[in-house]
Amino acid sequence: MMESNSITAMIVPGVLWTLIVFSIATWSILLIKGLQFARNRVENKRFQKVFWEAKSMEEGESISEKRPGTMASIARAGFAVVTGRDIALKNQDLAQKINRSDRLERSLRQQIQRERRSMEGGLAILASIGSTSPFIGLFGTVWGIMEALITIGETGEAGLDTVAGPIGHALIATGVGIAAAVPAVLIYNYFTRRLKLTVSLMDDFAHDFYSLAQQHAFQSQSQIPRPVASEVPSPSPAMG
Repeated sequence: MMESNSITAMIVPGVLWTLIVFSIATWSILLIKGLQFARNRVENKRFQKVFWEAKSMEEGESISEKRPGTMASIARAGFAVVTGRDIALKNQDLAQKINRSDRLERSLRQQIQRERRSMEGGLAILASIGSTSPFIGLFGTVWGIMEALITIGETGEAGLDTVAGPIGHALIATGVGIAAAVPAVLIYNYFTRRLKLTVSLMDDFAHDFYSLAQQHAFQSQSQIPRPVASEVPSPSPAMG
C-alpha cells in the first residue's frame, strides 16, 4: 500500500518534468530550425546570384556542383537529366525513347519534395507538443486534485490550509502545460510559413531552370554520348 502511494505521489512531478522536457525540446528545435532556414536562405541567395551570371549551361553545371543549398541540389538534379546522367549507360537506348522534358520535370519535382521533407524535420514534434501538452498538464491537475480529495477523505480535514497546498500544486501542471504548448504552436506556425515560402522559391527556381533547359533543347555540351555497339574505332595513323 505504501509503495502504491509513493508511485501515485510521483504522477504529478512526473507530469511536470515531462512538460519541462517538452519545453526544452521546443526551444532546441527553434534554435536548430532557425539556423537551418537562415543558412539555406543565405546559400540559395549566393547560389542564384552566381548561377544566373553563368555564361553557359556548362558553367552553370560547374557552379551547381560546387555550391551547397536546396537550389543547388535542384540544379544538380536538373543537370543530371540534361546531360543524360540520370540513366545508366547500359540503358541509354531506352533513355532516347523517353521524353527528356518529362524526365526533367519529374526529376525537378522529386528533388523539391526531397528538399521539403528534409526541411520539415522537427515540425511534427512541435505539432505534437503543441497539441498534447495542455492535456498532459490537465491530466496532472486532475490527478493531483484526486489525491487531495482522497487525503481529505482519509483524514477528515477539509480546511483551507489542508486543501490549498495540494490543489495549488496540482494546478501548476495545467499552467506548465499551457506554457509548453503556446510556444510550440507559435514556433510551428512560424516555420510552417517559412517552409511554404522556401518551397515556393524552389518552385520558381525549378520553373526558371526548366525554361533555361528548354531554350537549350534540353541538352548540354557535357551530355554523355550515346554508345553505339557496332562502332569500331578506326586505326590511328602511323607516326612518321
